Amino acid sequence: MAKSDNAAKARRETLRVAGPAGEIAVLVEGDPAGAPVFMTHSILSSSMMWDSEAALLAARGYRVIRADTRGHGDTQPPAGPCTMDELADDTIAVLDALGIERVHYVGLSLGGMSGFGLGIRHAGRLSSLCLCDARADTPPDLQLVWAERIAVARERGTAALADSTIERWFGRSFVGAHPEIAGRFRRQAAATSVAGFVGCAQAIQGLDYLGDVGGIAVPTTLLVGANDGPLPDAMRHLQTLIHGAGIEVIPDAGHLPNIDQPAAFQDALLRHLDRVRIGH
Repeated sequence: MAKSDNAAKARRETLRVAGPAGEIAVLVEGDPAGAPVFMTHSILSSSMMWDSEAALLAARGYRVIRADTRGHGDTQPPAGPCTMDELADDTIAVLDALGIERVHYVGLSLGGMSGFGLGIRHAGRLSSLCLCDARADTPPDLQLVWAERIAVARERGTAALADSTIERWFGRSFVGAHPEIAGRFRRQAAATSVAGFVGCAQAIQGLDYLGDVGGIAVPTTLLVGANDGPLPDAMRHLQTLIHGAGIEVIPDAGHLPNIDQPAAFQDALLRHLDRVRIGH
């Protein structure tokens, strides 16, 4: 797979797709005949968090599809609560609209959580899974944390969550050293609709795939930042439950390792795609 940057950029388009709960904003780039890669993002972010990885993969001949989650970026806000199954169904709606049978799925945080649901419920639509910095369940103590964040968003808007979210994702030292990156993500978090945040946060509260992940049969790689709190241990446990799954822990990285350690993350992502290609 080898395409020039100019060729990849020439094939970039923005679409609006009818989803189960409203229109979904979709960005497609790269070779229309290339192997499709579908990328989904964290809560309080958008498809912009994958800009560098999308350009990298498009330049290597992949067809890269990025969708904004409900109420995030340019996707229509939900009318009420969401479930993780429903967020996974949004991915299937995009694939159906684009006429794509199977994809390599890359999801981080919220996108990784719904990715477990795809692997369990829609394995026939997947060539592989690369799930990053994501749990497969939400225990009661974390449900309470999300309840507190929902209350703040409802009372004061998502802008009130922006600073604490960015610091939690990247750490104070990274934020201080990279104010332009922190600012970009802070603005995106603040721009997220309250309905989008609340609906997706409620989906996280109801996350309950842990007992079913052993049924995932597609090639799977788990990626996680070494500094992402309890998630490295949680994902090591998930590796033991998913047959044949690989795991890579990205050194000196937090919750968005593709942003604070992009070279290491991108190398790991390419290793995953190469492993799948060679194995099949």
